Amino acid sequence: MSAAEAATPRKLPGLTTQIVVALLLGALIGWLAPEFGQRLEILATIFVRLVMVIIAPLIFAVLVVGVAGSGKLRELGTMALQAVAFFLIFSAVAMALGFLLGNALQPGAGLAPTAAAAEQPELPVQEPFWVRLFPRSIVDAMARGDVLQIVIFSLLFAAAVAAAGERGKPVLDLCRSLADVMFRFTDFVMAVAPLGVLGAAAALVGKHGLAVGQSFFWLTVTVYLGLGLMLFGLYPALAAAFGVPLRGLFNAVKEPFAIGFATTSSAAALPKAMETMEAFGVPRRIVAFVLPTGGSFNLAGGALFIGVAALFVLQAFNRPPALADQLVLFGILYLASKGIANIPRGSLLALAAGLANFGLPADVVASSFGLLLAIDPILDMPRTGVNITGNCLAAALVARWQGNR
Repeated sequence: MSAAEAATPRKLPGLTTQIVVALLLGALIGWLAPEFGQRLEILATIFVRLVMVIIAPLIFAVLVVGVAGSGKLRELGTMALQAVAFFLIFSAVAMALGFLLGNALQPGAGLAPTAAAAEQPELPVQEPFWVRLFPRSIVDAMARGDVLQIVIFSLLFAAAVAAAGERGKPVLDLCRSLADVMFRFTDFVMAVAPLGVLGAAAALVGKHGLAVGQSFFWLTVTVYLGLGLMLFGLYPALAAAFGVPLRGLFNAVKEPFAIGFATTSSAAALPKAMETMEAFGVPRRIVAFVLPTGGSFNLAGGALFIGVAALFVLQAFNRPPALADQLVLFGILYLASKGIANIPRGSLLALAAGLANFGLPADVVASSFGLLLAIDPILDMPRTGVNITGNCLAAALVARWQGNR
């Protein structure tokens, strides 16, 4: 080895590689030492908390700079309409794909579980959706991590900064500096992401074991197949149709996907996704609006899971619905799925609420909730990755529709 080669420091593997290695190592630790693996969950908890600290100031600063700094307030309504329309339509497509696969593969056929007496899960009591958009206090919204309320406040604040003209420029400059600092803060936190992933994987396998999916083999296959079709079929097709470079998009989403997959948290992947999508070329105002908003509107992975899981439950309890009943169930579940953002195990709660409204007995609903709760961590990993990937794609598509090349 030459002196020059010896003096050159070796480059560490990329973040995606580090996360994959940490995921496998964590699974191995959880398998070989389950109790120790469960104690490592503290690493995942600390990592997610560090990320949650970033989200509010990052969204605020980037949105204010992107909207007020660009001077394109008139385009905001069009951008919002395009993004929300995409989210609503695509989540319906995802749920329809879930129903299609559930009918084709019959994942619940022959399972025949016993409906045990249990307390039926209930969705948390919440204010009407349109009321929940507006915060009582921005400090309260930031403390709770309510991304949608932070977005609404930031948009109104950005409009006020723009309207203030010259007097608003010092505030705008401050927000530019804050945005730059928060992106650097994001880099610091992402440097320890592999430790958080290792802790999450070790705790998951330590609690549930590697064989958690054996009793739900066809459900697991159906959900993973559907999410794979979205990730490698529908998303690339949409990107190609609107001229989004696939290689560049892949490089932009691979790290946010890996973080979301390993931690089962879209929020944990959000700061990195904002950073990589801006580097990909999506304007800051679009990144700052579309990605956080997608966390509430674009739960396409969850929608597919709900569609598959609903048919799984009906088949398992020997209640296969006719086509007309499936259309009614689809509508009920689609509406229920729009209230699950920021709720732990929200997909399961939306499923339980939908099945109850569909007319299933309370004991069957409660039993199905408990049945799926055991397998949900394994199914939550890919659907979270698909959710964050879909949000990144939506940002790229809205940028195209806004005329950005």
